[in-house]
Amino acid sequence: MSEEDKIEKCDFIHVHEDRVKEVLGNMPEEEKLYDLAEFFKVFADSTRIKILYVLGQSEMCVCDIGNILGVSQSAVSHQLRILKQMQLVKYRREGKTVFYSLSDSHIKTILNQGFEHICE
Repeated sequence: MSEEDKIEKCDFIHVHEDRVKEVLGNMPEEEKLYDLAEFFKVFADSTRIKILYVLGQSEMCVCDIGNILGVSQSAVSHQLRILKQMQLVKYRREGKTVFYSLSDSHIKTILNQGFEHICE
């Protein structure tokens, strides 16, 4: 049995025009869908996911994050740069120390819902 045969599909081709028209009318702009895909790509790296989980627990500096994850400060900084570019984390400076945190509660919600989904 080929992979194509394993996928359930209609026995005959018939377009439900009313449904198609309604869905097309509600589709976001192509650019927004591209941005959404880019947003979710950030979650495709386990180090970044770990960093987001750490920051979901507490504001942390690069040294502490590296210590918790067992990775170098350089590796943490690289991943934080990506997370910052995607506006998933924010930072504040206190003297010579920079503390990172999640940019807002939506990020923690996304992580929690994703985790809940894979645990079902």
